[in-house]
Amino acid sequence: MDYRELGRTGWKISSIGFGAWAIGGDAWGKTDDATSLATIHAAIDAGVNFIDTADVYGDGHSERLIAQVLRERPGEIIVATKAGRRLNPHTAAGYNRENLTAFVERSLHNLNTEALDLLQLHCPPSEVYAMPEVFEVLDDLVRAGKVRYYGVSVERVDEALTAIEFPNVQSVQIIFNLFRHKPIDQFFAAAQAKRVGILARVPLASGLLSGKITAATNFEANDHRNYNRHGEAFDQGETFAGVDYATGLQAVEELRTLVPIDASMAQFALRWILMFDAVTTAIPGAKTPAQMRANADAAALAPLDAATMAEAQAIYERLIRPLVHERW
Repeated sequence: MDYRELGRTGWKISSIGFGAWAIGGDAWGKTDDATSLATIHAAIDAGVNFIDTADVYGDGHSERLIAQVLRERPGEIIVATKAGRRLNPHTAAGYNRENLTAFVERSLHNLNTEALDLLQLHCPPSEVYAMPEVFEVLDDLVRAGKVRYYGVSVERVDEALTAIEFPNVQSVQIIFNLFRHKPIDQFFAAAQAKRVGILARVPLASGLLSGKITAATNFEANDHRNYNRHGEAFDQGETFAGVDYATGLQAVEELRTLVPIDASMAQFALRWILMFDAVTTAIPGAKTPAQMRANADAAALAPLDAATMAEAQAIYERLIRPLVHERW
């Protein structure tokens, strides 16, 4: 495992983190707590020291599972959580002092901690990024000792660019993967100039880039890959990174030819992300210890050569760019 600086926090976090959405048990099919707990332990055993969760993942269940493991594992593990998606309706007006404070208090309880390491606004409506009073609330939560640092999780590059104009934003969580290249040329340099950390979310395009999904794959009823392909339930562009399913499968078949002999398709996809110095960490999800260990092993792969990077870019330009590049 290697470690990279997270913004201006002074923390060095693992370049592969643990995305804890799936273990919440409400959006990725069936889970069981014993396996989920073993998966978190496997992440820490592999050198992962950064866990990303949210208060809505299993209505707090993900946070509570993480807290259970951390009680058993001494040492500094950085836990990032998110707030905002408990709002119903999910509107910019809901991002007010009363609600954000209540969300933070609930996460403090779930995580059994006195201060949240990193609090992220959870893909709020675009209007929030033009509301300085929201970020003043976050500053006050830091001053009160309830939050150590804060950042944002975004849907679009323009939101990310606006967010980093607020001086105390330490991190931006953004969709970045082999199917989503726009941050490279429109965001990375700006983030580096301000020393803002980048958390690459949806790094495997909801599993499409794992290489294990086919046209015949059936997803469970409570798996968002079954019911949110076009944003029917929540944000459009989230599931499968907004790529048409059949086109994504075609692109994966072409990308397979670039995968080193000692790597899986998923590991290749993660190693591609880590080729970009602006990225602090990629946060793939895992439901089993074996998945987690395989994800962590991606950090040890040799750097991809220039020819491989160029071929991956060419596949994106031909198949994927027309679908997603200008939208997000």
